[in-house]
Amino acid sequence: MLDTTIARVQNLRVEFQTKDGPVVGVQDVSFEIRSGETVCVVGESGSGKSVSSLSLMRLVEFGGGEIADGKLLFDRKEGGETDLAKTGGDLMRTIRGNEIGMIFQEPMTALNPVFTVGRQLTEGLRLHKGMSKADAEARALDLLRQVRIPEPERRLKQFPHELSGGMRQRVVIAMALACEPRLLIADEPTTALDVTIQAEILALMDRLKRETGTAVMFITHDMAVVAQMADRVVVMFRGNKVEEGSVEDIFENPQHPYTKALLAAVPKLGEMRGTELPEPMRLMGSDAGQIAPIKGTDEVLLSVRNLVTRFPVKGGFFRRTVANVHATEDISFDLNRGQTLSLVGESGCGKSTAGRSILRLVEPQSGHISLDGQDVMALNPDDLRKVRQDMQMIFQDPFASLNPQMQLADAVSEPMRNFGTHSGAEMTKRVEMLFDRVELPRSFMRRYPHELSGGQRQRIAIARALALNPKLIIADEAVSALDVSVQAQVLNLMMELQAEMGLSFLFISHDMAVVERVSHHVGVMYLGRIVEIGPRSAVFENPQHPYTRSLMKAVPIADPRQRKSEKDLNFKPIPSPIFPVGHEPEPSRYEDVAPGHKVLLGDWGGFERDGLT
Repeated sequence: MLDTTIARVQNLRVEFQTKDGPVVGVQDVSFEIRSGETVCVVGESGSGKSVSSLSLMRLVEFGGGEIADGKLLFDRKEGGETDLAKTGGDLMRTIRGNEIGMIFQEPMTALNPVFTVGRQLTEGLRLHKGMSKADAEARALDLLRQVRIPEPERRLKQFPHELSGGMRQRVVIAMALACEPRLLIADEPTTALDVTIQAEILALMDRLKRETGTAVMFITHDMAVVAQMADRVVVMFRGNKVEEGSVEDIFENPQHPYTKALLAAVPKLGEMRGTELPEPMRLMGSDAGQIAPIKGTDEVLLSVRNLVTRFPVKGGFFRRTVANVHATEDISFDLNRGQTLSLVGESGCGKSTAGRSILRLVEPQSGHISLDGQDVMALNPDDLRKVRQDMQMIFQDPFASLNPQMQLADAVSEPMRNFGTHSGAEMTKRVEMLFDRVELPRSFMRRYPHELSGGQRQRIAIARALALNPKLIIADEAVSALDVSVQAQVLNLMMELQAEMGLSFLFISHDMAVVERVSHHVGVMYLGRIVEIGPRSAVFENPQHPYTRSLMKAVPIADPRQRKSEKDLNFKPIPSPIFPVGHEPEPSRYEDVAPGHKVLLGDWGGFERDGLT
């Protein structure tokens, strides 16, 4: 069973027709995937890794591509080997979803916003497996339990927009696994996920692969994930395969300069031991020594006290409020001028809500927010608008936060037009300066968002946030969907700007290695509360709360000899943050472990602290 080759890609060449003639997306690539094996295809955006997977699904044609040459041989359950490159549309529809499953990178685009999760999960089962409605629903429930979604019965009735990013991605994985495919193609399936959910999903895919003998083609740019998952690794660069080998060979003895550079750009947890201040990343072919570690000041810029934000849950015939989601519950912290405070935690822990509540994009229930001495909670809409010049936000998905019909120069100058800070030639000059600052060529000013890569779009979002010279920037997962090397460049850019302009960052992230790189202080959030907060070195080198420890344990290590097994990852499912109306939780009480290092007392969501040394 084990040595059957499920899929063979031979001399694949894919071309895209553009106004300037054909562009080659993949050039003469060959590799094979055997039953029960995980082949990781790595490389940065634009290296052709997704194009090769879309060719196997024959979806590349729908994106304007064409398979110009090569064979895609696939071993079907019944009917032997088939060349997918020559297969007709009807047969491809039978194979897609049934024999080849695909997990896409962006779960919101892979799910239909107008159908419930249950309807989308059962659709493939009824179509391909001919199941009755009741059987399909039972199987759908079982799949949601397999991917560890809390309260699965409720989720089946919900729509995609009602789920967090991590939950949506788990639904997409459940859909891909529904028909037990022979080949599973996972295109960056954990890019936008938390460490713990990523660890669980990787362990889940690994277990399913062992149990069912499914072959997995895993596309990623995260080398730590490769170390955790791969049996073999194919490294791609600019449409070509530059190296292939077993996972140990690639990590311990990389041959190609590109592979070496890719491994060097990975931020590793624990690299910053013994240092107090954030330091820039070492980048491919550049010396990051220009930026000295950033000290910042001891002057408090942003002070948050006892912040509570809740969202009503409507129900019943009259759509009355029947319960509240306690998104942030009694959180307090200070952020100093010119420094970075990171909030880390899993999706749904309230870190993004905390960021939005500070800007009052979401109205908090109670609490005090003071920015540079001004009481943000007491401001009327007009004064709040004025204060917004001092605080800006960089969102997780730059494509969703940029207007697709606006040229980039207009997108960056829009805040200045809105607030009337600059006009005419002065504004043009400032936009040019901002493009230079984020290291984008000025020729990009006439482009539109869809003409840029993810990393370039994120730079535009940073340029736009800087347009009004803010004092505080809230970066909500600003680098989570970027390639390793692009991520390193964007982080270095943010640190450079901090050093020069004295910016303060509230950095919201789930990537512990990145947080360790950029932070002065770290707050760990769980179920709407900060469970541990303190200087970065204290929290990372001496974690006190059991939740902080379990987060650290979940971070994949870029070393194939230190893999995590499923039994190491005994995460408790996160309890529901929904409470009936009138429920008043206890206030947060903290114990001082060291100067500035505090840990939450009491039992929150099953994490007892008693008896812990």
